[in-house]
Amino acid sequence: MPGKFQPTSILVTGGAGFIGSNFINHFLPANPGCRVVNLDLLTYAGNLKNLTAVEKKTDYRFVHGDVCDGELVRRILDEERIDAVLHFAAESHVDRSITGPEIFVRTNVLGTQILLEASREHAGKVRNFRYLQVSTDEVYGSLGAEGYFTEETPLAPNSPYSASKAGADLLVRAYFETFGLPTLNTRCSNNYGPYHFPEKLIPLMIHNIMEEKPLPVYGDGLNVRDWLHVKDHSAAIETVLKGGKPGEIFNIGGNNEWRNIDIVNLVCDLMDDRLKRTPGTSRKLIRFVKDRPGHDRRYAIDASKLKRELGWEPSYTFERGIAETIDWYLSHQEWVAEVVSGAYRQYYREQYAEVGEQ
Repeated sequence: MPGKFQPTSILVTGGAGFIGSNFINHFLPANPGCRVVNLDLLTYAGNLKNLTAVEKKTDYRFVHGDVCDGELVRRILDEERIDAVLHFAAESHVDRSITGPEIFVRTNVLGTQILLEASREHAGKVRNFRYLQVSTDEVYGSLGAEGYFTEETPLAPNSPYSASKAGADLLVRAYFETFGLPTLNTRCSNNYGPYHFPEKLIPLMIHNIMEEKPLPVYGDGLNVRDWLHVKDHSAAIETVLKGGKPGEIFNIGGNNEWRNIDIVNLVCDLMDDRLKRTPGTSRKLIRFVKDRPGHDRRYAIDASKLKRELGWEPSYTFERGIAETIDWYLSHQEWVAEVVSGAYRQYYREQYAEVGEQ
């Protein structure tokens, strides 16, 4: 793998969430001798059962806490001699940001600033240091029928969620330009894969088909997204962390554009096959619903910089990735049932009545 930076102790924020947990599950076995500390508040989408494969490893530590708790963050950085911070923690669901924007500003903007400031104070205490901000292509706004987002595309967020992520990205830029903090910034397209909370499109469709519930599709269903397997995303983040030049931004995409309605139809057909239902059965569950306010029409990522400079490109075809994803959900029904019922949240409320660590 290109690059010279080899971390010995990393802090992953939001490591119990969808992308963060997949990254830890990817990174820890592939980097023996590098300690991984996972800081997560365990809000509704955080689930430690995503990490059962690594939870007992001696190089892994979970800390229950908030990225907005500067004292806690500073203590972790010092105690663990952290030399890389990977910031995944974020409120991430657009619909939730429309009904309750405040928590998105607190977690995504203020939380990022607190983490950056603690990192700035700590960076001089270790030989090498990197701060990597995990962001989204939604900060670029909406594309027309043609063209792609590049790293030079102006930020034009259209939802409270994407605005909060854009604000965080600008803070990362400011800490590099003003203080010289060695930062990296990645912006990815829509992720899919295992451990995805079933409020997002693909896992929601899988779950509702299982339950024979309606399949809600916003507007006319013709909104276009580029889809990236979360394991490819994890590999790309590792590549950027180790090989990226500080101050740089890297887009991460799957070269895989799909209209929402076509994704839904594909999942329906694959599920009918898996469940031995008559072809076309699941498509009858599709219901077009009122469009989301400010719904961006099309996203498409140009990830050529990442390939050109660091040699990364996606390994998953969508056909393979979506089939594996469906099979994973069908074989992990206990996980799905706990997530949908919220049973795991009650357990965490009881276990972590006060912020502490495991």
